[in-house]
Amino acid sequence: MSTDHGRVLNFGAGPSALPLSVLEEAQQGLLNFRGTGIGIAEISHRSKEFQAFIDEFERDIRTQLEVPPTHRILFTQGGGTAQFSAVVLNLLARYKLLHPEATSAETVLDYVITGSWSKQAAAEAQRLRAGATVRTVVDARVYSKDGKSFDNIPPHAEFAFSPAPALIYYCENETVDGVEFAHDAQSAAAFPFHLLPQDTLVPLVADYSSSFMCRPIPRLADHAVIYAGAQKNIGPAGLTVLIVREDCIVDVDAAAQLGATPVPIILSYKRIADSGSLYNTPSVLAIYLAGLVVKRMKENGGLLYYEEVNKRKAQKLYAAIHEGEQKGVFRRKVQQGSESWMNAVFEVLGEGAEKKFLEGAEKEGMKGLKGHRSVGGIRVSLYNAITEKEVDKLLAYMAQFLAESVSEASA
Repeated sequence: MSTDHGRVLNFGAGPSALPLSVLEEAQQGLLNFRGTGIGIAEISHRSKEFQAFIDEFERDIRTQLEVPPTHRILFTQGGGTAQFSAVVLNLLARYKLLHPEATSAETVLDYVITGSWSKQAAAEAQRLRAGATVRTVVDARVYSKDGKSFDNIPPHAEFAFSPAPALIYYCENETVDGVEFAHDAQSAAAFPFHLLPQDTLVPLVADYSSSFMCRPIPRLADHAVIYAGAQKNIGPAGLTVLIVREDCIVDVDAAAQLGATPVPIILSYKRIADSGSLYNTPSVLAIYLAGLVVKRMKENGGLLYYEEVNKRKAQKLYAAIHEGEQKGVFRRKVQQGSESWMNAVFEVLGEGAEKKFLEGAEKEGMKGLKGHRSVGGIRVSLYNAITEKEVDKLLAYMAQFLAESVSEASA
């Protein structure tokens, strides 16, 4: 059935590319979902057919990520931005139930700041802290080349976690800045799990929005909450996937009676969990598309397959950026060892060169390469749906652009 449908290569950071085969299958579901005679965008979220689908979706995520029975998988809305608020409110409620005598002044929220999104998450915590202390564990800008950019994962020796915080937050992959904790556990840029408080259920929160299901999640069971907006690797905008440890699914109303900030009902993890993610009408179409993507991933070999493919894609691209840097045409924006597999960022040097690069790419059928408006430059997003063949097409264009730039400079 597949044709190119007049499509271009979409290297955008999100909403991002989806597999063509999934979009074609979804066309059928839009008209008639699983033989019901009703399209997926029209069907009741309480129908037995949709319930069966969402159950399968949950199982496919649990199986591929090896989510232990100590954790629940929840589906909600609002993206990562809603979770900036939800994690603070739910984990402050948990802390109040565990430590009813603790004062606000004794309550600490730890934030690891490595990029634009972790910075925004900390700012939201500051708004909602209700007297608690929002503490920066480490700020990567201090260790940047210019003293103000997010271009690195700081050295482990600089991480200083509180002994008993209400939460510890980090962003695994910074979509805007192209910074990611290293995949190799032995790397100096890996997340320093060994420095976390010991002999306790650590309230560790991770934003995995732009790297969710691109590879296995290191030490998943050690996390209290993992959340991810679907619109990067597994689906369209409108769905947020949560993996929440059971001890973090607490009675927020009981906590409020003890003095914790009341939690809006739609942000309560307990309410979402108790209702099977169906407290209110969910993003039915987004869940459907994401479910198809995750099912396809399983059929293709699961996360180990995607990890290998994504590693090769990133290595090829960074090699091309390095070659361009050696020839004075490109300049990497992230320090070596801290680069993201999913969002590679670099600059094209020379007056008007970036515009020329983007226009030339678009003529070759490649879009979504312009960097985030806050930082500029070029950003290449290599999410799961981007194939090696598509990356190779981009690399061929980069090689051509490099050769022409070198030729013009020597003329």
